Amino acid sequence: MSRKPSGPKKARDKATEPAVPPQLAAPFAPADTSAAQAEPPAAPTAPAPAPAEVSDAAVAAFLKADPGFFERHPALVAELRVPHPSGAAVSLVEHQLSILRGQLDDQRRRLSHIIARARDYEVLSARLHSLTLALIAAPDWPALEAVLDDAMCRDLNAQCVTLKLFALPAPEGQDDPLVAAFHDFLDRRHCLCGPLAADKSGLLFGDFGPQVQSAALIPIHAGDQTGVLAIGSSDAARFHPDMATDVLDRMGEVVGQRLLAINHGHA
Repeated sequence: MSRKPSGPKKARDKATEPAVPPQLAAPFAPADTSAAQAEPPAAPTAPAPAPAEVSDAAVAAFLKADPGFFERHPALVAELRVPHPSGAAVSLVEHQLSILRGQLDDQRRRLSHIIARARDYEVLSARLHSLTLALIAAPDWPALEAVLDDAMCRDLNAQCVTLKLFALPAPEGQDDPLVAAFHDFLDRRHCLCGPLAADKSGLLFGDFGPQVQSAALIPIHAGDQTGVLAIGSSDAARFHPDMATDVLDRMGEVVGQRLLAINHGHA
């Protein structure tokens, strides 16, 4: 048996042909001569893309491809935290690493403290050198006192400076209250820092005595003369008993030698 065609041949052929030719995609489309003559508008500048976060897989792949990375960067090993699964027990390796990290942090803090102290000491040494030169150039007692007052107030953040020499032995029949108050200080060789009693503060600094909250008392030895160079501050924390006094002790020795030279008439 023969099957009847479902429709005329011409109708079938026409139905299978596309009515409109397919359009090519933009990159492959034929150039339009009219569009080529006109300059296209400039495209807006796109913002720079934000840096992509590095994934754990990328880091793992990098370390796997470069096994010697930590050999070139050993400082990073101390910062790593490598787990050591041990169940409910405490990992001895991790415990040791935590102790070593703590010791490393302590050493870093101590090193930073030492560096800061060294810088402060360097600044103080430079100031002491400048003060020594100024004291050498001072021709007499008033000039020396002016040099000390200017240097102490400027470099040590002090509010008052006084230089007292004791007449020893005291003249017969005369009791010097200053000598009586600082009798225990006469034989000292090192500076004394900290709070000062009200009566001693008044003897040294006069009307400014009640405002002095801390002071540095530097012993002065100039031949047969003994005295004290007192530096007062309204800041209670400026001079404290635990502070280093080697620079102040050296300054006291320089002042004593310069006073000795002035007393003997040496310029």
